[in-house]
Amino acid sequence: MTEVDALQVALAAEHAAVYVYGAIGGRTSRSATPALATAVTAAYDAHRARRDQLTAAVLDLDAEPVAAEPAYELPRLDNPDQLARGALHVERACARTYVYLVASTTDERRRSAIGALNEAAVRELVFRGTPEIFPGRDEYADR
Repeated sequence: MTEVDALQVALAAEHAAVYVYGAIGGRTSRSATPALATAVTAAYDAHRARRDQLTAAVLDLDAEPVAAEPAYELPRLDNPDQLARGALHVERACARTYVYLVASTTDERRRSAIGALNEAAVRELVFRGTPEIFPGRDEYADR
């Protein structure tokens, strides 16, 4: 996978994350579940920022950034547990893409990808995930 390909895959994952977090945020109650609402808002903001960084990185390499899809499949969002599971799924999906970005980049882009992978792993814990030795790499997970 080339650096541009890996950036595009991560960008596509961030487009999906922003979409799904928008839907999750719309179903989260600040009064009934304030901790979840705060975590979802923070995750949404973080994914928007990563999406913008990845777009700039693709443009810096004289490539056309992959566009967001018109819609994405949403998880069930009927109660707080499903909202947290949906957010956890988003974070795991993003972590998997950042593993490839770390492997496909060098220098500052690699440092940024490692930071994104770390952030996704921490957000997994916020949404009731379990700590993993190698986040984003299912075959090395300690489950």
